[in-house]
Amino acid sequence: MKVSLRWLQEYIDLPTTDPDELAGVFTNLGFEVEGVERLGIGWTDVFVGHVLEVASHPNADRVRVCQVDVGEGPTQIICGAWNFEAGAFVPVAVPGAVLPGDFRIGERTIRGVTSHGMICSERELGLGDDHAGILVLDGAPEPGTPFADLVELPDVVFDISINPNRPDAMSMVGMARELAAYYGIDFRMPSDELPTVPGDTTVTVSVEDPSGCRRFVAREIRNVAIGRSPMWMRHRLAKAGMRAISNVVDVTNYVMLEMGHPLHAFDADSIAGDRLVVKRAEPGETLVTLDGEERALVADDLIIYDADGPTSMSGTMGGERSEVADATTRVLMEAASWDPPTIMYMSRRHGLRSEASMRFERGVDPELADRANRRACALVLELAGGEVLDGHVDVVAAPWQPAVIDLRMADVERLLGPGLEADYVAGILRRLGLQVEEGDPMRVTVPTFRPDLERPADLVEEVARIHGYDRFEARTPTGPAGGLDGRQKRMRRAVQVLSASGLSQGLSLPFVGPAEAAPFGFEDTDLLTVRNPLREEESKLRPTMLPGLLSALRRNLSYGQSAVHLFEVGRVFFTTPDDSDPRLPSQPMKLAWVMHGPFGMTVDARPAPDADGRVSIAMWRRLAGALGIDARLAPASPPGGHPGRPPPGGVAAGGIALLAALPPRRARPGAFPGGEG
Repeated sequence: MKVSLRWLQEYIDLPTTDPDELAGVFTNLGFEVEGVERLGIGWTDVFVGHVLEVASHPNADRVRVCQVDVGEGPTQIICGAWNFEAGAFVPVAVPGAVLPGDFRIGERTIRGVTSHGMICSERELGLGDDHAGILVLDGAPEPGTPFADLVELPDVVFDISINPNRPDAMSMVGMARELAAYYGIDFRMPSDELPTVPGDTTVTVSVEDPSGCRRFVAREIRNVAIGRSPMWMRHRLAKAGMRAISNVVDVTNYVMLEMGHPLHAFDADSIAGDRLVVKRAEPGETLVTLDGEERALVADDLIIYDADGPTSMSGTMGGERSEVADATTRVLMEAASWDPPTIMYMSRRHGLRSEASMRFERGVDPELADRANRRACALVLELAGGEVLDGHVDVVAAPWQPAVIDLRMADVERLLGPGLEADYVAGILRRLGLQVEEGDPMRVTVPTFRPDLERPADLVEEVARIHGYDRFEARTPTGPAGGLDGRQKRMRRAVQVLSASGLSQGLSLPFVGPAEAAPFGFEDTDLLTVRNPLREEESKLRPTMLPGLLSALRRNLSYGQSAVHLFEVGRVFFTTPDDSDPRLPSQPMKLAWVMHGPFGMTVDARPAPDADGRVSIAMWRRLAGALGIDARLAPASPPGGHPGRPPPGGVAAGGIALLAALPPRRARPGAFPGGEG
C-alpha cells in the first residue's frame, strides 16, 4: 500500500515529517516499509494566475494576449491555447522560472507584443501527457499561490507491506489511527456529513445468500454530471498507484484508499427492473465485465443480478452493462460487506485481483459500510453535483457482535515483564479504538475493524507494539531451578534399567485404528478421534502402547529377526478429562514392553531360553527394585492376554503394572516361531 505523507497529514498533525523517522515508526508498529519515494518539484517559480482579460493579438491570429493576475496585479502574457477564457485560473511560469527539461522562462516579444511569462499545460509541468491546451484549475485558488501547493508537492510516498491479518491498516485513516496511538495524539476521521433531499430510491435490494453478503448499503444520487475529477484528487490517486477515470468512479477509489472500504457505482438507469439480488451464479451464465471480457460463471461465484441477469461480480469487478458512463445522470452508490473466502476464490478463479478484491479478501468492517457510502455520496455532490435521496437501502443479512476479551494484568506481566501500570495499558488500548472497562480483569470490547484481536495475548501484543519493543529493559530470563522432577527421574531410571537389561527402546506413532484397539478391550466410543486422519488405521489416539509395539515386533520378525525385545515410553489418551486441565483429555505417561524369542546370554553352547512370562516377571521385579516399588504380583486376566497361558503373576500391587502373555494372533497373522509372544 502506498501512503502519501501530504495526504496523511489531512487526518493527523504529526510531530515530525522526517521520512526516515516515520519509516522507523511504521516498522516498529509492525508494518514493513518496502520503499520510500521522495517526490520533488520539477519546476521553480510557477504560481496560480487568474485570467482577467483575453484579447486578440494585433499582429497574429494564432495566439491571444491575456491579462493575468499572478498575485501582484495584471501581467501581460501571450498564449497559443484556446481552451480557456477570462475568469479561468491557470498555472503561470513567471520570468526566471525553470520547467522540467531545464526549460527556462523569460520575457519574449512576439510580433511587437511582450509576454511576461508562460501559461502552462500539464505536459509542460511534467504532471501528465495532456498538451492539447493549458491546464485550467478547479475552483478559485488565490492568485499568487505556489502551484506546487495545489498538487501537494513536494511529498513523500511510503510503500508499506500490510500483513493479511490487518485489513484495518489498508487505508489512510487506518495508518493515521496507528500513528495517533503511537504518538498519543488525536486523529481526524473524514467528514461524512451528507445533505439529502426527500425521496426514496426506486431500486430494491435483496440478499439471498447471507453467508456471502453480510451487509448491503445503497444510496441514489440524481442529476449528476459526469466529468473530470479535480486536480487534487487525480494526483492523490496517482500517488497511490491508481488511474483517474471520471469524477464518480474516482470517488469510489478515493474513499476506498481513504477509509478502507471499497465501493461500486451503478448507472441506476441501467438496472433492469429497478431491483438487485445477491445470490450464487447458475452454471452456464456469463457476464461481460468492465474490462470488456465475457466471463463464464460457476456455481460458487457470488453475483449481483438485476431483472436481465448478472450485472456485477460481487467485490471483484462491475459489469459493462451497468457501468457509469459519460451520459449517466442517476447513480446508485453501493457499499457492501462480502465474505472474504468467497471473494478470494472468485477473484483468483477469474484472474481479477484488484485493490478492492484484495481488501475484501482480508475482511472489511461491516460497521464501515454506511459511513463509507455517506462519504462517497458527499464527495459526488461536491465534484459532480446532484441530489442524494434520503431514503436509502441498508440490508443487514447477517448480524454481527463485537468480540469481548478479559485481560488480566498478570497476563501482561507474564508476557512483557513488570513495570506497566493498568491505567497505562488501558490507555494504549483506548488509543487503538478499543473500549475498556477497568478492573482486573479488564473487560475489553474489540471494534469490528480489528478482526485479528481474538484472545488476551493479542491485546498484550498491541500494548507491546504501541509501547515500543525497543523500550523494554533487557533482562536475563528467570525461571524455576533446573533439573528433573521426581516423575522424570523415575522415568529416566526405568529407561536405564530396561536398556541395561537388553531391551531396545522404540518410538511409535500415537495413532491406532479401532480394529487395533478392540482386542485390548477398548470400544470405539472409548477412543479419541483424530481430525483429518490420513487413513482409517490412524484415525484414533492410542489408549495403550501395545499396538505400536506389536507393529514394530511384526516388522522385525518379517526381517528375519528371531529375538525381538522392545520397550517404549509415551503418552496414551482417554476420553475422560485431565485432572490438571478439564478442557484437555486425560493423557498419562505409560511404559510398556514386549519380548519374543531367545533372551539372555548363550552359556556352554546351550541356547538362551525363550522369553516367557517368567522372564517378564523377572524384568518387572528388577525394574520395581530399581524404582523402589512393591514388586508383589496377584493373578489377573487382562483383555488381550493369552486365554490359556497367564503368567505366574498378573497385576502388581496398587495396579501400577500389568503382565500378560500374548497369543500369536495378537502380534501378527499366523504363529510366531516358537509359538508365544
